[in-house]
Amino acid sequence: MDVYPIFLVGLQARRCLVIGGDAEAERKAAGLLDSNAAVTVINATLTEQLYTWANEGIITWIPRGYEPGDLQDAWLVIATERESPMIAQIWEEAQARGVLLNVVDDVAHSTFVAGSVMRRGPLTLSISTSGYAPTLAVRLRRQLEQEFGPEYATFLELLKELREPLAERYPRLQERRALWARLLDSDILDLLQANQPDLARQLAAILVGIEEATESQDPPQ
Repeated sequence: MDVYPIFLVGLQARRCLVIGGDAEAERKAAGLLDSNAAVTVINATLTEQLYTWANEGIITWIPRGYEPGDLQDAWLVIATERESPMIAQIWEEAQARGVLLNVVDDVAHSTFVAGSVMRRGPLTLSISTSGYAPTLAVRLRRQLEQEFGPEYATFLELLKELREPLAERYPRLQERRALWARLLDSDILDLLQANQPDLARQLAAILVGIEEATESQDPPQ
């Protein structure tokens, strides 16, 4: 199966449905919530966590099984119970309405597949095996989690702070690219991993020729 990898944005303004109430539905809902999506879960029963989110107003809960018409105004749908006799109906409605649909472990009834995702603040890494071996994708993600620690989230926040000052001070693109490379090749990540954010910021300022990087509260390590 050929896939085209993308990262979706603006989900907070989109209606996203999770059809199912099991542990997998909880995991899918959590991933959508991490992207600030507006999540509605359709199922007669929920896991304890899903039920808590529903009570707290974090998700919307429709306490019944899927019914034709539920996909109206939906933009993205994830169904977690692939053995359900309703899958064919969900697929037909999604096709008719032009809705993105993922049925877990059922590529034939899906218009997209979800990768195994690792997040470190603004850093998002997603691995797909094109549906051939999801377990391998999970194993590779766990390896990446060992390689990319929480210091990457702090590093990216620091780089974000430097974008505007660098653009103002160095209008030539080629010059800025050389400075970004200098930052990436430096010991900043090592300092952040050693929980020395102040030294990391000082080094960044020296490397780019700015006396002080923009002040901000460092994310927790």
